[in-house]
Amino acid sequence: MPRPSAILLPIALLVVAMMSIQSGASLAKGLFPLVGPEGTTALRLSLATLILCLVMRPWRSRPNFSAWRSLLGYGLSLGSMNLLFYMSLKSIPLGIAVALEFTGPLALALLSSRRLLDFIWIALAVFGLWLLLPDTSSTDHLDPLGMALALGAGLCWALYILFGQKAGAAHGAQTVVFGTLVAALLVFPIGLSQAGSALFSLDLLPIALAVAVLSSALPYSLEMIALTRLPARTFSVLMSMEPAIAALSGLLFLSEHLAPSQWLAIGAIILASAGAAATIRPKVAPQISEP
Repeated sequence: MPRPSAILLPIALLVVAMMSIQSGASLAKGLFPLVGPEGTTALRLSLATLILCLVMRPWRSRPNFSAWRSLLGYGLSLGSMNLLFYMSLKSIPLGIAVALEFTGPLALALLSSRRLLDFIWIALAVFGLWLLLPDTSSTDHLDPLGMALALGAGLCWALYILFGQKAGAAHGAQTVVFGTLVAALLVFPIGLSQAGSALFSLDLLPIALAVAVLSSALPYSLEMIALTRLPARTFSVLMSMEPAIAALSGLLFLSEHLAPSQWLAIGAIILASAGAAATIRPKVAPQISEP
């Protein structure tokens, strides 16, 4: 039987990663008027790649080229997820975007579940997400394109989990460096075409660096550790805490007061995450080979 620390450590790292991402998202939105969501994503991923290269020095390790497909898929899904999510924030609220984005990991959890108990936690998470969404009259005012972009980001999030587990088993901690590099190569030309020379303004550097650390370098490194130590189903359900953390961050830092139904949503989501953690079946050993 595994030690409790073997289960609690990846869960704790995942919670820290989600809190870091929410802090970075609030800073990133301040860059939208200057370089747009595309330029903000390009800055975030490019600077995160530089930081990760300096810290982890990937050139000292030998890449496992036999697993290049999973690594490429991890990087492309990572870049697409970031780009689509930031673009959705341009026209819909952060809490709604996070809730819609989570449909990807939630679908993955549902497809990979087998026990009745698993479906109870997933049902609780779905109930909480449903309460976080606006009512029917408010939904009419949401931008359909923004909602579609958030759902697209959710699909990329599910692919990020699947490819991340395979790539992480083959490349270890260096997966984040290689994957973020691929993501930056994908997004940077798009950001440059939208923002132009403003992307290279030194005035943006302090905020862009903070966004890169909080939203990419730190959380993706922590998530990679959790990905290689937790089953994909458990990882996906635990990520249901993301909308709840976003709502709490809005209350603490933006003075956004929540309705009773929203507090009920947060309670349901946290209970689902705690239930998934309490009934977890840890992996005996990580998968090393790729099919």
